Amino acid sequence: MTTVKFKDYPLSDALLKAIEKLNFKNPTKVQQAVIPVALENKDILCKAQTGSGKTAAFGIPICELLDWEENKPQALVLTPTRELAIQVHEDIFNIGRFKRVKVSALYGKSPIRRQEKELKQKTHVVVGTPGRVMDHIVRGTLLTDEIKYLIIDEADEMLNMGFIDQVEEIINEMPKDRVTMLFSATLEPEIQRLSKRYMKEPLIIEIEAETQRTDAIDQELYESENGDKMELLRDVLLVENPDSCIIFCNTQERVNAIYNSLGQDNNACERIHGGMEQDDRTRVMYRFKKGEFRYLIATDVAARGIDVHEISHVINYDVPWEKETYVHRIGRTGRRGNTGKAITLIIGKENRLIREIEEFTEKVITRKEIPTNASLDTLKPAFNEKIQEKPEEKKDKAYDLSKEIMKIHINAGKKTKMRAVDIVGTLCNLQGMTADDIGVISILDVSTFVEILNNKGPQVLAELQTRNIKGRPRKVSIAEDKPITLQRKKPIRRFY
Repeated sequence: MTTVKFKDYPLSDALLKAIEKLNFKNPTKVQQAVIPVALENKDILCKAQTGSGKTAAFGIPICELLDWEENKPQALVLTPTRELAIQVHEDIFNIGRFKRVKVSALYGKSPIRRQEKELKQKTHVVVGTPGRVMDHIVRGTLLTDEIKYLIIDEADEMLNMGFIDQVEEIINEMPKDRVTMLFSATLEPEIQRLSKRYMKEPLIIEIEAETQRTDAIDQELYESENGDKMELLRDVLLVENPDSCIIFCNTQERVNAIYNSLGQDNNACERIHGGMEQDDRTRVMYRFKKGEFRYLIATDVAARGIDVHEISHVINYDVPWEKETYVHRIGRTGRRGNTGKAITLIIGKENRLIREIEEFTEKVITRKEIPTNASLDTLKPAFNEKIQEKPEEKKDKAYDLSKEIMKIHINAGKKTKMRAVDIVGTLCNLQGMTADDIGVISILDVSTFVEILNNKGPQVLAELQTRNIKGRPRKVSIAEDKPITLQRKKPIRRFY
């Protein structure tokens, strides 16, 4: 059977370069089904599971089809959660990096004024949650008259979270002449109603869940003999001694309790839940992706939106209330050809929920014996040694893509009437520089950020030290993306 390659599609060299740098090997099933149809500007109703490659399936054709010269947004992607909005924003930005695609993310608990300023600049793609997107439409800060592509991602979760009414309000603000793509893990009646009402003869694509994804995950279960799950969790962490682990809970209160019990002053742990400020949630996820701590304690707000390399373990401290949630949780491990382990902790009355999950997944979860005190004692030294070591930093999935890109900062912006054309004119007058070597330009009030492509950053940085920009010398420096860290004042203590 012939293997489909990304180069087989009518994609620009800039897009193919980004795809290669992002280490996308061959198109996944959903990408093979969606990309050719989307490139023909046809509506799509797609049933596909989380983690199947959906973002690239719609992100690649969007980046290929949009008109770079148009300043108003041409594509709108709706997601149910803020974390997923951030993740999709990052993925589309990386896919369109060499085409200079500008992507904005709109979500709640983040300063709306900051988002308004970003929308005033050239914006090609907007990714957002329904509530915040509608806020911007009502304020007149998100202009919809040039929207040609509307993507509704995780539509089933939109339904579960009660967002469908808001989604319909947004759809009614869109131009009638547009392409609509709807992605959902299920095609239940309400999803089909949306499709019939708002889509034009959509092609229905159903991608069966790839069994190898769960086959790559060892699923185990421990039952607490005395009902003390906290003690059991400590024992399981000691036995497994994971490098990177998500501990899932059903409630914010449980997340906080475990965080406080494991040691809120310990560098090994962090938490994330819906009651936190969005900037704090974003900061925690950034640090987890970088591998700065080992254990992330989370509610299901994080289950759809975590795309982190090399998560070795998922632990369900609480058995999820929905069977589908179990699949979403354990799918955070065993990704990209790696193996993973999912462990669920239960007490007696939760056996019924486990039987329902096993029936739903068609897989028996292996029951494990509670570790003995003697075995735990032998494992403690290795555990305590690792917990005090600094974890190895993880490479971002866009690491290869970013290696030949340098972002520079210029100390001038809108308030000094700096324009993109001024930047491009100056750079193209440098020896060996062309417009193809200039990436995304972001002009703020008193600062401008420019991505220099094709390993030409050092040369540009050096030459701009003595070159005027818009008739004046400007301070130009490397714009470092500094790691975001939380302050720790208390000493590390041991779990045991």
